[in-house]
Amino acid sequence: MLELRPNCELCDKDLPPDADNAFICAYERTFCAECVEGRLHNVCPNCGGGFAPRPIRPASEHRIWEHCEGTGLARHPASTVRIHTKYADEAIAGFAAKLIAAPPARRQR
Repeated sequence: MLELRPNCELCDKDLPPDADNAFICAYERTFCAECVEGRLHNVCPNCGGGFAPRPIRPASEHRIWEHCEGTGLARHPASTVRIHTKYADEAIAGFAAKLIAAPPARRQR
């Protein structure tokens, strides 16, 4: 299950569970739309992959499932642990420059 991390790992902007401007990579690294487009150029500074919009977890259950622990933020709250990238802007730019020309699905070694 996604952690729904509370912030952009680059600029530290708040990204609440219902944020429609939160993006994640395949490893759930979380960034805001502005950083993904403007600073990262759709290259994750950790894995080199691209980003997809982070899903929004409903605040409450819409369907009760038998033999299920339930759904929604009430049962599965978002993370409160703020994470920050360890890479400096120069390192991010250099890393992205090597990968930016290829779409994420073609970024193979």
